[in-house]
Amino acid sequence: MTDVITIRALGDNFIYVHPYDEGRAFVVDPGEAATVLEALRKHALTLTTILLTHDHWDHVGGAAELQSQTDCEVVAADQRLIPTPERTVGDGDVFALGESRVTVIATPGHTASSVCYYVDPSDGSHTGVVYTGDTLFVGGCGRPMECDASVMWTSLCKLAALPEQTHVYCGHDYTLENYEFALTIAPERKAFAERLAELQKAAEYGRHTVPSTIAQEKATNIFLLADDPQIKAVLGMANASPEEVFAELRRRKNLFG
Repeated sequence: MTDVITIRALGDNFIYVHPYDEGRAFVVDPGEAATVLEALRKHALTLTTILLTHDHWDHVGGAAELQSQTDCEVVAADQRLIPTPERTVGDGDVFALGESRVTVIATPGHTASSVCYYVDPSDGSHTGVVYTGDTLFVGGCGRPMECDASVMWTSLCKLAALPEQTHVYCGHDYTLENYEFALTIAPERKAFAERLAELQKAAEYGRHTVPSTIAQEKATNIFLLADDPQIKAVLGMANASPEEVFAELRRRKNLFG
C-alpha cells in the first residue's frame, strides 16, 4: 500500500500527503501550507492535486497558498470554496490520479456538502484508503452541524459499507477522548477498553492514531454501533431506531466534550 504521509497541524488536525506514480502526490485537507511544502521537499514530491472534504477553515486554510506555489488542481464538492475548485465533484464521481482511482462519497452531516474520498488499491495489496474528513473519526464521528443526526447516520453507514480492510484516515485526532466517552456509556464493553489501551500506548510512543480500518471502526466505534442491542439497552432505548440511538449518542458526546 502507498505510504501516506501524515502531518499533524493546528493542534489536532491531520493533513495527508498521498504519493502516487513516480514522485507525484495529492494532499487532503491542507489546513496550513508550510508543513505540506516541507513534506513535499523532504520526500521530493510534486503536488498535483488538493482534495477538500468540506469548507471549514482548518481543512482549507493552506489550499490557496499551495495552489499559488505549485499550480496544482483543487478538487471539492462545494463551488463556494476559496480557492474555487477547478473540479467540482459529487456522489459517485470517479477520477484518476495516475493509476490511482478515486471515488467520491457524499457524506452530508457535519456540513451539507461534506464528501469523503475512497482510493482504490492500486498496488495489488487489496487495501484501499478512505479520507473521511470530519465525518468518521477513529472511535467517533463529527458533529452534525448543517444536517440532522439522521443524515449523518446515513453517511456513516455508507462508509461502514466499504471493504473492511480499508484504511481510514480522518481529519482530527480526537481518538482517546472518543474511547473514553464510549466507556462512560458501556464500561463493560471489553473491546472499547482494549482499543483505548492500545491507542494510549501508541500516543505514549509518539505514534499517530491513524490509520484505523473500517473493520476496527465497525467493531469499536460506538457511533457505528447504534443498532447494537447492548448499546440500545444501556441507553434505555431497546426499541428505538438506530437513527434515534445515534442522535442520543451524539447528544451525549456533545456534552462530554
